[in-house]
Parts: sequence; C-alpha cells; structure tokens
Amino acid sequence: MTLDYPEKALLGKHTRREFRERMQAGELKACIIPVAATEQHLEHLAMEHDYASIMHLSTAIACKLAPQVIVAPSMSIGISEHHMKHIGTLTALPGSWLSVLFDTIRSMHDAGFTNILVLNGHGGNIAPCEGMWGQFLQRLEINLQFKSYWDFISMEEATPYLETNRFPGHAQEFETAFAMAAFPENVRHDAMQNQEDKEPLHASVENGQALIEIAINNVAEFLEDMMAGTEIAEIPEFHP
Repeated sequence: MTLDYPEKALLGKHTRREFRERMQAGELKACIIPVAATEQHLEHLAMEHDYASIMHLSTAIACKLAPQVIVAPSMSIGISEHHMKHIGTLTALPGSWLSVLFDTIRSMHDAGFTNILVLNGHGGNIAPCEGMWGQFLQRLEINLQFKSYWDFISMEEATPYLETNRFPGHAQEFETAFAMAAFPENVRHDAMQNQEDKEPLHASVENGQALIEIAINNVAEFLEDMMAGTEIAEIPEFHP
C-alpha cells in the first residue's frame, strides 16, 4: 500500500520508514502542530468542534502545499476552565498543557524541522502560549510561530460572509457555518432552533465554505513565507 493524500499529510499515518525517507530526501520543510479543545459549544454543536476544525484546516493546508508540509497529531484538550460548568468539557492546567506542547514542538525539532507553526483553534490557549512563547523561542532558536487560524481572516474578508458581524465568536454564526460546511453531522439543527441564543441561525453552508477557503489560502501563504525565510519568528534577546 502506498500512502497518498490526504493521509500523507498526517504524521500519524506514516510508518517510521516512510517518514524517515521523506525527511532524508529533504521533501518536508515545515510542520503544523494543531492545538484546540474539547468543550461545550452551546446546545447545537458537537464538543469536538475546535479540534475537528483545526484538523480540517491543517490537513487541507498541508495538501495544498504538498509535499512540503506535514501535520502532527492535534492536541485535542485545551485550557477550558471557563467552560467547566458544562459537563463533558475537558480542560488542562496551563502548566501541564504547555509542557506537553513544548515536548511536541521539541520532538518535531528533533525530527529535523526548523519551521514549525502551532496553529490554534481555541481562544483559551492564547494567553498561556503568548506568555511562554519567548522562552520557547530562546530554548529552541528556530522559526517557531503561534497563530490562531482566525487571525488569518481579516474582518474585511469575513464581513461579506457574516450577517451578524460577530467574529469569530463562540458557537455563533462563524463556527456554526464552519461546521455546516466541513462536518455537517456535528450540527444539531433542532437544538439550534430551540435554544435561547438565535445567532447561529444566520449561518449557512455557502458562507462557511467561503470562510474556510480564505483561512486555508492565507495560512498556506504564511507557511510558504516561513519556508522561504521571509516570515521569521523574532527570538527575544538573551541577557548579556
């Protein structure tokens, strides 16, 4: 059996020989590490929404840039203490979560990657990462970037595809449209009609697909710039 796309975009689908040979050939030039969460998304979206979204995007981006980019397994549990009143939500302490993230980054660096994009799909992960990112950069001294995928969609780009203009929002029009386009089986339309929050009703498959395409294209362009050496993380200065 020969590994082909989209499976070839995913590290976990490779045997050790397949991955080793691609690295030795110089084929792989960048890695995406997706991070997200498993948490409540109102009454109408599945709790896997964040990590399903980030894996959908990451895989599509790696396919678009084939064969240069590979996707590491997603960190599917995030920092979600603010959602813990809704049972089923999973959360991690920031310190332990950051330790696992750093070990994942270090493992991919040990494999030979110097261009690594940690692509985030959950708002609760942002502040802890931003607080530690300078130390991560100083420790590894590589082109290591942390970005949320919605950072790659400007409000100007998003507005034509949003009726409510709330972006990104939690389980609102944007995320609902994303799910309707990417994994419609995760949307409970009856619950969307019956819940108190009616903003998700503005979502549509067509708008979701348009927004997904914008994100894929813009992240892919950013990764191309990373690989070309024109988008480089600034490593904080060390004390003399």
